[in-house]
Amino acid sequence: TAAPTTAPARATIAAAAAPAGLIARVPAGMTAATAPAPLGSLDPAKAPFQIEFAANGAGISRLVFSDFWKSVDASLAAKKSRATNDPALMPSDSARYVLVASRKLQGFEIPELAVRGVEIDGNRVGVFGSVWADSAARPGVFTTEIADATGAPILRIERAFTGLGTDPSNKYLLGLAHEITNLDGKAHTVRLIQYGPGDPELDTTSLTEVRRFHFGYLYPPERDPSRSFVIANGQMFERSDVIKKVAAGDIKIWPDTTAVDGKYELSWFGVTDRYFSFAVHAPLTAPSTGPKTLGSIDEVRALTNGQAAPNDSIFTELWSPASTIEPGARANLAMGVYAGPLDPTILEGVQPYVALNMGDLIVYLMSGCCSYCTFSWLADFLLWFLTFIHNNLVFDWGLSIIGLVVVVRLVLHPLQKKSQISMQRFSRAMTAMKPELDQLQKKFKDEPARMQQEQMRMFRERGVSPAGCVGGMLPTFAQMPIWMALYAVLYFAFPLRHQAPFFGVFQLFNDWTFLADLSAPDRFFAFSAPLNLYIFTLSSINLLPVLMGIVFFIQQKYTTPPVTPNMSDDQIAQQKMMKWMMVVMFPVMTYVVPSGLTLYILTSTCIGIVEGLIIKKQVDAMDFSAKPVDGKKKQDFLGRMYEKALERSKDRQQAQKKYKDR
Repeated sequence: TAAPTTAPARATIAAAAAPAGLIARVPAGMTAATAPAPLGSLDPAKAPFQIEFAANGAGISRLVFSDFWKSVDASLAAKKSRATNDPALMPSDSARYVLVASRKLQGFEIPELAVRGVEIDGNRVGVFGSVWADSAARPGVFTTEIADATGAPILRIERAFTGLGTDPSNKYLLGLAHEITNLDGKAHTVRLIQYGPGDPELDTTSLTEVRRFHFGYLYPPERDPSRSFVIANGQMFERSDVIKKVAAGDIKIWPDTTAVDGKYELSWFGVTDRYFSFAVHAPLTAPSTGPKTLGSIDEVRALTNGQAAPNDSIFTELWSPASTIEPGARANLAMGVYAGPLDPTILEGVQPYVALNMGDLIVYLMSGCCSYCTFSWLADFLLWFLTFIHNNLVFDWGLSIIGLVVVVRLVLHPLQKKSQISMQRFSRAMTAMKPELDQLQKKFKDEPARMQQEQMRMFRERGVSPAGCVGGMLPTFAQMPIWMALYAVLYFAFPLRHQAPFFGVFQLFNDWTFLADLSAPDRFFAFSAPLNLYIFTLSSINLLPVLMGIVFFIQQKYTTPPVTPNMSDDQIAQQKMMKWMMVVMFPVMTYVVPSGLTLYILTSTCIGIVEGLIIKKQVDAMDFSAKPVDGKKKQDFLGRMYEKALERSKDRQQAQKKYKDR
């Protein structure tokens, strides 16, 4: 039997040696697996997924969800088919979401969780091939045998995928057990090697790389005597980081240096994409049953196919610890398998995932440079708050987003009012002081530093903050962290996947695609085929970003800082340019983001316009005439910042002058 073998940068093919004449074979009296029976069903009433097995290595060739679909169109069609009991409306099986599929590695089809080989007393025997027997009466159960040169059996290995459909409280429950029996007359030290969770399929519609590798672990007994806390801090790796490690020759991704130094013990290992996870975990059946360590895995190694992106692919290998099996004895290597959505109601609400803290597989965090400005803690809170509003008040995700807008605007209202008052005070004070400022400019036209000092003295005496116009942007700046965190929530949150807002009212019009999925652009008008515009591909006309541009234009009339008398022509031109950049560039940048985010920004802007008009009426009744103030009164924060900036600028100018004089 031949199989890919691990190398630092990429896998190479080598014949699996048979030390001392050891070979793998189908056990006597059994039939080699050719077309193994599937496990599960494509009927969501019976099972959440169907597993198709491969005879080669007794692994998973495909895992297909029964009620999760690739597109919202297929999801809507499936719902309509079930609602009308019309099978003709059911989408084809090719539209179903495939979580796991065999991938090619140098000509070999590698099934997920396939057995690659077994080490016997330090010698490896390949079992990746047609050496497994199965039984139609027991789907998911496979058996192979290791024999010596004389044909005498040495070991028997039985692997069984079990548990699916046995627990009404957890429909995703799946276990994988290995029973290794010593048929020889002497003890053997055995180590099992199997392929583990690897790269999910590349999502070509994703705006960023979302595939990640996660490890959950326990601290050593001296640090956690109770052995009850599974954590994942510091053990999440971006896909690009794994590729770099492998390329550098570091193929062992568990335990890494941090795990070795900390004496961490593995509890689970999984890969995730945008919405789903495929993971192996400790075979825990309840919070109080069994250890939380994944004792059947000692190491996790990674290898790649050596191709360039986007055709590159990561494979993993799970190495069991070495076990000595006495004659006639058996060794059991068991693990749990999770193949399902990154749904908090499951991973944070169903056992054994709660006890294993597998909710840490859910990360609302953008990849790359965007990870620093996503604020995952804020994203977690936003999803909790949205879920609370949805489940207890409005029962609709679109209305929940609008409810979030209202709460945020109420919280920021004092800041919004203060900023508008600050802008109006500054504008009117500058108008009143214009004659005096003009005199200063004439008097000190050849002494810019002195002119700045005199202007600051005048501002201080009149109680005017020179940075007052900046305050008008504070509410926008204050909301930007919320926008970034909400973007991550709407992009990654499984509960919002294929969810239509406003109780699906737009879908009542002949299954209109407009706002059918809050996690995708609104698709006001979807093209039958994407339009290639060379610079980018356009698949739909999206209405919300266009409306947002119109609303931004209206908003500019009320929020743009007014032109002040001391502003130069360049500053006025720059202000106009910034105004149009907001109106044009912002809708362009948000054209393909989740419609839930554009709904939030659009609603927030509309409420902001109404709020601004109300505040403006209050502001118009106030007296903003610049009056002399006590000279001992301290400048406000923005004013002090502005003065310090002027002082630093003056110091730099003097330093440059001294350097030139030398």
